[in-house]
Amino acid sequence: MFVRTALMMSAALLLGGCEVASEIGKPCTLVRKATPEERAAGSDVAVAILEKEIAAKQDFISFGSVNCEDLICVRDQDYPRALNEDGSLNENAPAMGYCSKPCVEGASSCDVTDTDDVNPDLPGRMSCRPMLLDQDTLDALRSADEAFYRRTFGENNSPFFCAGALIPD
Repeated sequence: MFVRTALMMSAALLLGGCEVASEIGKPCTLVRKATPEERAAGSDVAVAILEKEIAAKQDFISFGSVNCEDLICVRDQDYPRALNEDGSLNENAPAMGYCSKPCVEGASSCDVTDTDDVNPDLPGRMSCRPMLLDQDTLDALRSADEAFYRRTFGENNSPFFCAGALIPD
């Protein structure tokens, strides 16, 4: 009787469903591959991108961010930039973004489930949208030069990622 009760309680707990927190929306540092010179000088394989390396009002995607479970860090054009105390751009600060993942257009898999440390306006704007070139251009690049494509985009084959929808001007 005890074994049966224990099994029933275990099954109920498992089927009750625990919501698995996702890292989508969590802060991360945008990175790029280190140059051979940087690696020779002792840098890691990936180095932080600085604020001065990103233009204002620009979407940006970074593959290889160890801050994220899917190693994808994005920054939409409306994400806040690092500023100095006087309000000017802190050009030497690491450029920050938020964790993302590939998604399927129209799917609702981009919900921010854990809002700790998440930019407050982000959960309401999160959607599955293209962050890279359109699908036809990605396909053309891949077929023209597979090695270049893999060095640039890795194993990614889709332009769609979880990212904040753009705020209309």
